[in-house]
Amino acid sequence: METLIDFQTCLSEFSGKFDELAGRYDHTVQHSSELETLINDYSSFITDKENERIWEQLDHQESGSMHQLVLDLRDKSAQCVAIMEKYRALKLRDGEVEIADYFRNIEECIEKEFGSFHVTSESKVLLVGSGSFPMTPLFIAKRTGAKVVGIDIDEEAITLGRQVVETLGAGLNIHLQQTLVQDLAFTKEATHIIFSSTVANKYDLLDQLHALTNEHVVVAMRYGNQLKSLFNYPMRETDTRKWNMVDNILRPDDVFDIALYQKA
Repeated sequence: METLIDFQTCLSEFSGKFDELAGRYDHTVQHSSELETLINDYSSFITDKENERIWEQLDHQESGSMHQLVLDLRDKSAQCVAIMEKYRALKLRDGEVEIADYFRNIEECIEKEFGSFHVTSESKVLLVGSGSFPMTPLFIAKRTGAKVVGIDIDEEAITLGRQVVETLGAGLNIHLQQTLVQDLAFTKEATHIIFSSTVANKYDLLDQLHALTNEHVVVAMRYGNQLKSLFNYPMRETDTRKWNMVDNILRPDDVFDIALYQKA
């Protein structure tokens, strides 16, 4: 039981640190190293096999306070990941390029994003929740030559993201817009759609996308269940009249897994 108590104490400490460092963001890189260290530590915590075993024990216990702590951590860590992307974009703008462990982990995930549903130069890829440092669009466009559109509701993220693309991907077919999926003409053209794991309403958006997309679209839903749900919004059941899960790419050493959907 002491281990369980230590585990919950550790989660509470992470929650407090996320609150503190999110509150320090002032559109400069002043507190970037502290947040980078925290995110890296949290990523290691989430992928630790011993913590998985402890989580399974906790998962069988009914606790309203623990449930709320999980929800809070999910939201707070998502907010801090968004801030850390801003720090990375600001550093790039200032001539400093670093790849934190978290970002290296994400970039390794991208290679396996669509499993057997390969992206080619003819593909049209939409990323929902592109963020301030649009690694996925850059990676896909560089590797395949596909057209990639990223959307985000955060105006600052789009501004910084465009600066990153201009610096690292000049000439690539990448477009970033502050808009919603239902207001984007490209949604109908997209052959592949990727949802960031930190998009809270992604399954509501997936339901909407059934009427907005073409017949053969493939959707990659980044998610995290069990322990990974502390860092990602988890998988949800879909309306099987609309979407079928055709593959589930489990990445034990990565911070999120990937579910692939096609229309029913």
